[in-house]
Amino acid sequence: MRPALNEEVNEMKFPVVLHKDADSGYGVIVPDVPGCFSAGHTAAQAFENVKEALSLHYEGLVADGEPLPQVHEVDVHIDNPDYAGGVWGVVDFDITPYFGKAVRFNATLPEQLLERIDQTVKRDQRYRSRSGFLAAAALRELSA
Repeated sequence: MRPALNEEVNEMKFPVVLHKDADSGYGVIVPDVPGCFSAGHTAAQAFENVKEALSLHYEGLVADGEPLPQVHEVDVHIDNPDYAGGVWGVVDFDITPYFGKAVRFNATLPEQLLERIDQTVKRDQRYRSRSGFLAAAALRELSA
């Protein structure tokens, strides 16, 4: 199963599970990113805070030279008893900044393929550029 990729800004869709204990606020766990969790006084706040938690977690992984985690569909985790009773959601998170600085490279593509890419970029502003289109395609393929 491929994780969903929001091509608008190369965001991955991270499955998260929301839970609430009787005597606390809401907590959110990101199953594909061990040790990454967040909390909030409301469910909406907990979901919003998880983006900051992902950002800090990814910064730490990059700083430590650790590999970035693979993202899976919710279905992979749904039967895990650790998440029983939780409410599943999906959080968009842009992982491209954590792949390092942009590097210019030379590529050779068939003329008609390049024309089709350029037409798609003009028609669909999600990609913003030829490079954005190629990066989105590469992320989709690597997530397979």
